[in-house]
Amino acid sequence: MEGFGIKVAMITTAVMLYTCQGVSNLHPLILVPGNGGNQLEARLTAEYEPSSLFCTRRHPARKDKDGWFRIWFDFSVLLAPYTQCFARRMTLRYDADVDDYRNAPGVEFRVSDFGSTKSLLYLNPTLRKTTEYMASLVKSLEQIGYVDGKTLFGAPYDFRYGLAAAGHPCRVGSKFLQDLKDLIEEASISNGGKPVILVSHSLGGLFVLHLLNSNSPSWRQKHIKHFVALAAPWGGTVTEMLTFASGNSLGVPLVDPLLVRDEQRSSESNLWLMPSPKLFGLKKPLAITPNATYTAHDIPDFLNDIGFREGVSRYETRILPLVERLAAPEVPVTCVIGAGVKTPETLFYGEGGFDRRPEVVYGDGDGTVNMVSLLGVATEWAEEKNQELKVVRVRGVSHTSILKDESALAQIIGEICSINSELVQYPIVSLLGGKATTK
Repeated sequence: MEGFGIKVAMITTAVMLYTCQGVSNLHPLILVPGNGGNQLEARLTAEYEPSSLFCTRRHPARKDKDGWFRIWFDFSVLLAPYTQCFARRMTLRYDADVDDYRNAPGVEFRVSDFGSTKSLLYLNPTLRKTTEYMASLVKSLEQIGYVDGKTLFGAPYDFRYGLAAAGHPCRVGSKFLQDLKDLIEEASISNGGKPVILVSHSLGGLFVLHLLNSNSPSWRQKHIKHFVALAAPWGGTVTEMLTFASGNSLGVPLVDPLLVRDEQRSSESNLWLMPSPKLFGLKKPLAITPNATYTAHDIPDFLNDIGFREGVSRYETRILPLVERLAAPEVPVTCVIGAGVKTPETLFYGEGGFDRRPEVVYGDGDGTVNMVSLLGVATEWAEEKNQELKVVRVRGVSHTSILKDESALAQIIGEICSINSELVQYPIVSLLGGKATTK
């Protein structure tokens, strides 16, 4: 049956591509990646102080003439001494005097090829097979007529940084939103004034929603055709609690999670992805130890008890007010989500404490994001009369495979074709081995 499901998915994709070939005058489309979803480059300055013999200014040996090198993703992170070097360089510092985050001393970061999809295709072009990110999605878009730099654009960003509640500065995150807004306007102008289709993955969806709600209804009506959110963690994830407590190798082999835990705790965007009390509620146990039970309402206590006391005030003042409400942007939104994949729902820590891996009870989701979070906007916008919302579930598809799985790509491309052809509804084919349903 599984083989039959794959064949059906391939046929469905072919039908979608054939149908789309009849669509002319495509709306410009911008891809916004998720956390870790684009390449990052770094450069060491005179202020840099090596943390070990493995982390001197000579590492890595391969740099361009101005000293820039790819830090994400680099193969050396797989080796323990270099894992620590990577983590030290990636770590953010919170400056209480200015209430904002900054890079580690002596380390500069930049995002290359903003406006292009180039840095979104593979996290390391020399390791294409193992670091593919949006290459399959971009190829599918090109097959229906999209051209990079003309009708298709990418919006990479420094994903370590996030956003903060009103009244709190977030220089890097705010600059990305301005850059994204400028790119939207430029893409529209260069395509005869057509409004833009925004397609985000994971964390990128939170940035896009914030951008839309930060601009006027008239701006949105003029510049936005549709917002397609893939695997958006609207209310955070339980997996993020595991990351803060015990570290997360993110599926990278040979990496000790504890070696990258401090770096992951320093990430402004990771704190943003903690489970939201709004969606997870005040009663559902998310983490349990011999001495305490933590719900989404208890995140400050959780941060304190895992030894990250400095994160408590940042969470309470910068993050909680930011996630209190998921305002409807009043532009058409389609959410494409994975379902039926076991996803961490409750973490059980024993006497060994948070340095040990917990026992995990799983629930529904996409393997990373819990279903309650994936469906967050459907819950919050249920009574919004001016909000068009469609949810497409693709069973058996995980958080990252949604960007390359045949059945998922069929749904995504089908939705984009539908948007371009002005069709409000289109048939969803149920797939054996990769079932897709709508809500």
